Amino acid sequence: MQIPAVSPTPAPTLADRIEDLLPQTQCTKCGYPACRPYAEAVAEGTAGYNQCPPGGAEGIARLAAVLGKPVIPLNPVNGVERPRPVAVIDEALCIGCTLCIQACPVDAIIGAAKQMHTIINDLCTGCDLCVAPCPVDCIAMVEVTPGRTGWDAWAQERAEAARERHQFRVSRLRREKEENDARLAAKAAAKLKAVESEAALSPEEKAAAERKKAIIQAAMERARLKKEEMAAQSAASTRLDDVSRSVKKQIDEINQKLDQQKDAQ
Repeated sequence: MQIPAVSPTPAPTLADRIEDLLPQTQCTKCGYPACRPYAEAVAEGTAGYNQCPPGGAEGIARLAAVLGKPVIPLNPVNGVERPRPVAVIDEALCIGCTLCIQACPVDAIIGAAKQMHTIINDLCTGCDLCVAPCPVDCIAMVEVTPGRTGWDAWAQERAEAARERHQFRVSRLRREKEENDARLAAKAAAKLKAVESEAALSPEEKAAAERKKAIIQAAMERARLKKEEMAAQSAASTRLDDVSRSVKKQIDEINQKLDQQKDAQ
């Protein structure tokens, strides 16, 4: 019995190794839309390895070790290292707009339109992204690890779980968009079919459709005639140029003969 060959697992890229060292809060404070794009930018050398506030000083040290570079301070442009917070919603003020749900990168908020929302604390990464979109300022960030910041306030297991939830959310949103696009395309096709079907049109709609069809056909006919006219003009111009060249040649030959006769005299 022949044993099927097992394909070797590809070695992790530098971007993979960098991503594994990020806290996966997906907070965008690094200047990139998620942890993975930031990891790729660091690997390519287009982003600094000191732009992740949730990772803090320890996170920078981890990245520096992988990159073979010195440990440097956190870039203050990207934020400050701080105790880990979680979002808390004031239920009395929440209007159920769902903007916070749309902003959460790890699906840590549950609720429905026009209903009160709530945060699942164990899933919240403290990214702050739900605060700004809230139109009634009912979301506050509350520190849950006083005295502990960066990786001291986080754990690798939490990071891996957050990454899985983020990846699932990205896949879900992509699938929902594709399904919605398919529904819209099917709806448009059905509507077009109904418009094209005379049986589905009222007399008024049929007359309007016929007028529109006549206008389109007339425009197409005008365009065709214009094209033919331009082609004819171009051909006529070419023929005139040919005639002009022929006449000019004859004149040149006559002048040449006259000059030869003068020289002979």
